[in-house]
Parts: sequence; C-alpha cells; structure tokens
Amino acid sequence: MARTNYSFEKRQKEIAKKKKQEEKLKRRREKSGQGAGNSKGAEGEGE
Repeated sequence: MARTNYSFEKRQKEIAKKKKQEEKLKRRREKSGQGAGNSKGAEGEGE
C-alpha cells in the first residue's frame, strides 16, 4: 500500500494559497485603479 506524501500535499496547498492571494491582490489593484472614475463597483461589494 502506498504511503501518503504529506510534503507534496503541503506544497500543493501552499501553491494554491499563494495563487489565490496573488489573484486577490490583482483584483484589488484593478479595483483601486477604476475606483476613482467608477463608483458602481463599490456598491456591489458591500452585499
């Protein structure tokens, strides 16, 4: 029976977490760039 490779799973989890965080930062930068001219984006965020 094969043993579970916990270090591989941990690394994959870290990579996914980092990717998600980078996407979140990207959305924030885009939002802040558009926020000055577009107030409609801020309305939907509060829900």
